[in-house]
Amino acid sequence: MDAFETRLASARTAVERWVKARIASPADAEDVLQETYLAAFEGYSALRNESAFLPWILGIARRKCADWYRTQARRREIPSDSLPEPPVETPASSAVEETMDALPERDRLMLRLFYQEMLSQKQISSRLQIPEGTVKSRMSAARSRFRAAYPCPPKGETAMKRKDLPKLPEKLPEYTIEWKDEPAFPVDCEELTGWFIAPRLGEKLTWGMYDLPSRRLDVSYEMEVTGPASVHGLEGVAVSARVIQPKPDLPQGDLMNGPVENSSGGREEWTFIAQEKDGYTRFLAAERLEGGKRTITTFLDGEAFMDNWGFGEDNRGMPVHLTPRGLIARRGSAVTAAEGKALADVVGRCDVTLGGVLHETICLMDLGLYDEGTISEQYLDREGKTVLWRRFNWDDWALDRYGKRWSELLPENERITVNGRRCVHWYDCLVLR
Repeated sequence: MDAFETRLASARTAVERWVKARIASPADAEDVLQETYLAAFEGYSALRNESAFLPWILGIARRKCADWYRTQARRREIPSDSLPEPPVETPASSAVEETMDALPERDRLMLRLFYQEMLSQKQISSRLQIPEGTVKSRMSAARSRFRAAYPCPPKGETAMKRKDLPKLPEKLPEYTIEWKDEPAFPVDCEELTGWFIAPRLGEKLTWGMYDLPSRRLDVSYEMEVTGPASVHGLEGVAVSARVIQPKPDLPQGDLMNGPVENSSGGREEWTFIAQEKDGYTRFLAAERLEGGKRTITTFLDGEAFMDNWGFGEDNRGMPVHLTPRGLIARRGSAVTAAEGKALADVVGRCDVTLGGVLHETICLMDLGLYDEGTISEQYLDREGKTVLWRRFNWDDWALDRYGKRWSELLPENERITVNGRRCVHWYDCLVLR
């Protein structure tokens, strides 16, 4: 293997993830990758600093992606020079662009077609080949999200401060889950897996982990999207996560020590860069601050990132639009699914009554996708927001670590079966906005 092939072999995964994060079509992404590798091979002899191979080839990939987008624009008869020249930048115009960049891709498209290309809703309908009613609803949603995220209030108005988020109760409120003999309604869930927040300006929430059967609040976090951000040329938003109620002094051996620590349960803080793109939400980078030390990993860092933050092939992410796909079936406490596969699917329609308030929800079950050997139930309302999240373990999960089966460790807790195997309810998460 020559020097170029050796360098390319070490960088290939990072380059593929970068290109596939920019271009949703697998076939088109593969074409761009082949053009990138060819250009890199032809130009390799001019590379003076071998240690700079990765940023050098990523620069080639960036140019090839730009070429691809220009070609697509010509094919769709949207010449790139048809957009108006940007005005001289002022703080307000800069804020507009920053706000636009942080909006979901679908919102940006609707607003640019209407305000920059001056297309009517009927013309947008024809351009995108969607019903005019859909254009109207998407435009309304895009305007609302822009207004919520835009930091500069209109002239003569004073920006309203967002009210403080409600405080989580010290005890998990009583709840009931009633399964309905009705089809599960489709939802668009833009939340980041495991953290409950959508990567969109203006989003803020608190969530906490509750021990069972005590129903005790063990730790709670404040999450907030703090502004636009980018990593390796990919645009997204920065999301902060900080402990607002430190964990209690759990005794050594307490079953909740593990999940609390794994979810940043000391006094450390996290900052994520994340995005919603092409109908998926994904993490792009994660920064951990603990004891004055910062540790940063990105989606180009291979398994160090994918094992904790990556979902889907090449970190494609989790789909926003959720409907039952028939991968997982649930009848009462019995769940069946394909053996040996990590899966997530909508399994039914439920009414969740939490603290005396009724929520119409669907249940999204995860069998080992987020964490091997575990099961979760995520109850999402019609707006795609998590009302309640519940964690179960295989009865023999982490047996070497805990020394007993979960049915022995938590004899009072609820059980379900997955393909006949017993699973035990461990803890719950409650989300307030």
